[in-house]
Amino acid sequence: MTDTLQQVLADLTAVGNRLESLVVDLSEEGWRTPTPAPGWDVATQVAHLAWTDEAALAAASDQEAWDALVLTALEDPDGFVDRTALEGGAVAPDALLARWREARTTLTGALQDHPTGEKMPWFGPPMSATSMATARYMETWAHSLDVHAALDAEPVVDDGIRNVAHLGVRTRRFSFATHGLDAPTEEVRVELTAPSGDLWVWGPEDASQSVRGSAYDFCLLVTQRVHRDDTDLVGQGREANEWLTIAQCFAGPPGEGRERA
Repeated sequence: MTDTLQQVLADLTAVGNRLESLVVDLSEEGWRTPTPAPGWDVATQVAHLAWTDEAALAAASDQEAWDALVLTALEDPDGFVDRTALEGGAVAPDALLARWREARTTLTGALQDHPTGEKMPWFGPPMSATSMATARYMETWAHSLDVHAALDAEPVVDDGIRNVAHLGVRTRRFSFATHGLDAPTEEVRVELTAPSGDLWVWGPEDASQSVRGSAYDFCLLVTQRVHRDDTDLVGQGREANEWLTIAQCFAGPPGEGRERA
């Protein structure tokens, strides 16, 4: 296991533990609190994380289970995400929490043991263990924000979000492709101020296209948890500004985003 993978897995464990601490003592009514995602309550959010952790575990360690999962998804490609989340969230909260805890703990072990350099299948391009852990951090963090919003709780903001920022930068071309747009032709400089005050940088210093601002706002934007106009992000150049209107670091069709506050 590389040092980078070890750090990402530590970040993933921390963000999962914080969400579990938030929901573990909720009443049945609390689990049914609506979240900002239409039709999804707190239980639905946790059930989605449990299912995707189980899917990632199959991809990392069980080819037969992964193949069966893909075939099931293909039977209802437009609705299986909602269906699995809603069905999973309908069970008793204790059972749901135990399912998610088992899935994320087992997945961490599988990613630790995954052969270095060997990729695993996924719904998009194949992933290394580090890429999968980064993607799981991103999704856990983003859905955790929805749960925090539903419960009127303030999320912890720390430098673990670098995982989301990195994924957001890496998926710039995907954001254009998923909207059926031509890929950007120029490099982009991204300069983000971390929660700790550090400066995180990607891209060439002399790039004519740039994005600058808060790392937290950037992470909210690329996970589509905020409207671009409600961030402090400043884009320079046509392609940089177009990216900020369509940024999406998660797989699948274009997301609906969020309304302006």
